[in-house]
Amino acid sequence: MTTPIVQFGTSRFLQAHADLFVSEALKSGQAPGPITIVQTTGSRERAGRLAALARPEGFPVVIRGIQGGERIDRTEQVTSVTRALSTAENWNEIREIVADEAEILISNTGDTGYQVGDDDLVTEIPRSFPGKLLLLLKARFDSGALPLTILPCELVSRNGDVLKALMLRLAAERVKGNAFTMWLDKNVVWANTLVDRIVSEPLEPAGAIAEPYALWAIENQPGLRSPCAHPSVKLVDDLTPYEKLKLHILNLGHTVLADLWLKEGRDPNETVREILADARVAARLDHIYRSEVIPAFAAKGMENEAITYAAATLERFGNPFLNHRLGDIANHHREKIERRIVDLQRWSPGVSMPELAAISDQ
Repeated sequence: MTTPIVQFGTSRFLQAHADLFVSEALKSGQAPGPITIVQTTGSRERAGRLAALARPEGFPVVIRGIQGGERIDRTEQVTSVTRALSTAENWNEIREIVADEAEILISNTGDTGYQVGDDDLVTEIPRSFPGKLLLLLKARFDSGALPLTILPCELVSRNGDVLKALMLRLAAERVKGNAFTMWLDKNVVWANTLVDRIVSEPLEPAGAIAEPYALWAIENQPGLRSPCAHPSVKLVDDLTPYEKLKLHILNLGHTVLADLWLKEGRDPNETVREILADARVAARLDHIYRSEVIPAFAAKGMENEAITYAAATLERFGNPFLNHRLGDIANHHREKIERRIVDLQRWSPGVSMPELAAISDQ
């Protein structure tokens, strides 16, 4: 069986997001076909996951939480993955699949996924994801230059634009002639996307536990192939409102809680749900949302959207099933303050934000 979708990354997030959506859509013929998953790192601990991902019976994704006041606890069996390969062991097969079968590429390669190393040029299989992707796309170009849609899911603003610019630069540096670079520019659709779902725990050897809320927003453009028709997948004209809501409500809320957790030296294993059980903390976050964050969105004509998203966010934070540790959220805390709080202040400079300023000015 051919696989029109090729996914780079084996993360629990993708298992409970893209893989699940495509699996559900395939049942009603609303997806182009199944998925080949590609492991891009040489991680030994993930080797066992590959076989489990492609088992005929699929792998479980447990959906647990509160949505619209309703308690949800169900398990979905994901059967959209028919092959799971490794660039370290199956490079030639992966190259053929991308060259001849693929219609859509999906990636989620982590915070450092777009980094390029000099060692790319001295190994047969580049170590970086961009280096690997360049050679795979060159194989497709050489095989007939069929159009392709690329859906990066890395947590990078305008991720499609960023990845395209990087690949055009690498092509200009590493591939002779300009025909390939022109094809990358004109015949490959580099989509900007935003993903939003809390996937709190992995299951072994494959699978995950996730919240009910899920969004995959994809900025539409001519020639784009959608990965599936699904209630959680939205083709939108402009990704900016979705980015701002997630960054400055959900992500900002996490950073506010992590800041308080750090300053007060609270339980090292405390979760988002547990810290919000403290009435004082819950009242503070609610006040920041109502008096500082929502007015910032109101100044941009997005008050109703912000009120709705903030309410959903607080419901997600109180999910009784998810153990989202503040210690994990607090990683790279200073950088997160800059992106989530300081950028909100810059976005709406006329709105008073004294509590957020106290965090950003520390």
